Parts: sequence; C-alpha cells; structure tokens
Amino acid sequence: MGNNKFNKNVYGEAIEVCCEETMTGYLRNGLCETSDDDVGSHTVCAKVTKEFLDYSKNKGNDLITPRPEFNFPGLKEGDKWCVCAGRWLEALNDGVAPPILIKSTNAKALEIISIELLRKYAIDLL
Repeated sequence: MGNNKFNKNVYGEAIEVCCEETMTGYLRNGLCETSDDDVGSHTVCAKVTKEFLDYSKNKGNDLITPRPEFNFPGLKEGDKWCVCAGRWLEALNDGVAPPILIKSTNAKALEIISIELLRKYAIDLL
C-alpha cells in the first residue's frame, strides 16, 4: 500500500475500489492510490468513454491496445480506470472528460481539480 497521506478520497474517507477486473491504479491494487514516485498522479477514477480513450491515444497514452507483457487487456468504453489528474483536466478543457467515481478518486487530485468540478462529473453521488 502507498503512503497513507495520499490515500484518502476527496472527502477524507477511505478510498473506494475503482476497478479490480483490470487491476487499475499506479500500484495496480484496484485503488487510485498514489505515492511520491507517481509523477502522473493516477488519482481520478474514471468510467472511460470511447471519446476519452481515443483522445488519450492521440495524446500518446494508448489505453486501448492490449499489452499482455504488462498483464493489461486494453480498455473499452465503460471500463473504470485510474487516470492522471492532469490528463482528465486536459480532457475536460477539450470537451471529452469521462464521468468519474468520486468516492474512488484520491484527495491528491484536488491539488489541480476543484471539488466542484469533480462533483459535476461524479456518477456515484446520490
């Protein structure tokens, strides 16, 4: 497990699982946990869309193509994945931000994304 100071959700609660079908997260434990060496800040739990996957691939991060050597089956629309906070914000500015699971999003994302924006895109709020 990563350093605990990084591993609360945006509400200061225990971070919820993002995805275990395809082990996501910088630490590949299903959670959007992070550590000091996670320079990309893989902290936003997104339910990826085709538009976002295409966008990310065009930006040089191919999340679609399977990479068996990394035990990565490739993502398809509807999969949940811990995406970099900066890439999510970039996608938002370009009109292709995917919805997120806010209770599975790491508080570290708040360093660059406001809680209001995260709430606006959250699909796990009542």
